[in-house]
Amino acid sequence: MTQENKDIQPQAEPYIVKSHDIHIDADYADWIADIKSRYRSAQVKAAVKVNAEKLLFNWQLGRDLVQKKAEERWGAGVVEQVSLDLNREFPNSTNFSVRNLWYMKQWYLFYAENMEKLKQLVSVMVPEDNYDNKIKQITDEEKLKQSVSEFPLPFACVPWGHHVRIVQHSKTIEEALFYVGYTIREGISRDILTRVMKDDIYKKQGTVPNNFSQHLTPQLAQLARYVVKENYDFGFATVEHETYNESELEKALHDNITALLLEMGNGFAFIGKQKEIIVGGRTRRIDLLFYHIRLRCYIVCELKARAFEPEFAGKLNYYVNAVDEVLKQPDDNPTIGLLVCTNMNRADVQWSFKGISTPMGVATYNNIRIKDALPSQEQLAERVRLLQKELQETKRLMSKAGNAENSQSGKIDS
Repeated sequence: MTQENKDIQPQAEPYIVKSHDIHIDADYADWIADIKSRYRSAQVKAAVKVNAEKLLFNWQLGRDLVQKKAEERWGAGVVEQVSLDLNREFPNSTNFSVRNLWYMKQWYLFYAENMEKLKQLVSVMVPEDNYDNKIKQITDEEKLKQSVSEFPLPFACVPWGHHVRIVQHSKTIEEALFYVGYTIREGISRDILTRVMKDDIYKKQGTVPNNFSQHLTPQLAQLARYVVKENYDFGFATVEHETYNESELEKALHDNITALLLEMGNGFAFIGKQKEIIVGGRTRRIDLLFYHIRLRCYIVCELKARAFEPEFAGKLNYYVNAVDEVLKQPDDNPTIGLLVCTNMNRADVQWSFKGISTPMGVATYNNIRIKDALPSQEQLAERVRLLQKELQETKRLMSKAGNAENSQSGKIDS
């Protein structure tokens, strides 16, 4: 046996693996990091491939139930029988419940009723994102195309449970594909998807007043309209009093920066608050500055603790121009301005955009919490004490009533 073979043979006696006789340097650290990266990539590719094959199978089975007219041909109980037969053959699978089979049929039927329209919409459903990169993770892309020509490849990037909820919620193919694309872009869980659909963002998309189409490319304008929300829920932030100013609002948001970024949406990176820009020797400060990964641009966010006024647009335009001049790099897209206020008159906003030279949008916010309106710890403790006292009194009265009833019953019996 060679020394090399001897080194890889297991030892006869059990032993604990521990670090020993090793000199760790930068090359070793880089090598281990590369191994970890490659393994994570392999895990992702394997998961996506498995999901794609499963979805293709579900699509084909749903198609079979429709095209074979299974219920007419074999009876109303055919779906239940298919479930029994498949579960008997594959007892460890959770894919063949009666409910799941009906979902497969519903899924296929929803789209198959207008297959040509589906193909047209799929071809342009996510042109602005790196959907192609996600599809390339599916190593058998050609096999998917050859197996069933009408199966939309973007579907392979979305888990089965998401598809079920999307079809159950959506009234049109356009709406369903919007949420399919949203899931691909955002990488959201099923629960978040449910919340997003409950908020009905499909109907709200692009409703924020903006001038993006005048100052951005059509593709970038479309994505910007999707990124900017009509209203932001600041329910995670608390200010001291019912009357507050922009500085207090800004501090409340910054104190909850993680929640703020989640509410802003996927792709927002926080650069800083009160970002200082010096122009002509004079200091100007931007409320909140973000960089958006997919838009590849800075986003200047101005906060107003009151309703929109036309002069706000001019100030925001100034800040956007300043960022373009001072911070924007050649590879960055034009900076976008976002003004967030308590309320707005859309006519005021649209008129304010006239003559503005930069892309911007105006949104609202709500649900900010007021600390004065919240009971203090002492007040909560007092409320608990009073409730306990009231509960004890109620129990005493009920006990007294019960004793009186028993006494009366004893008299009747005698």
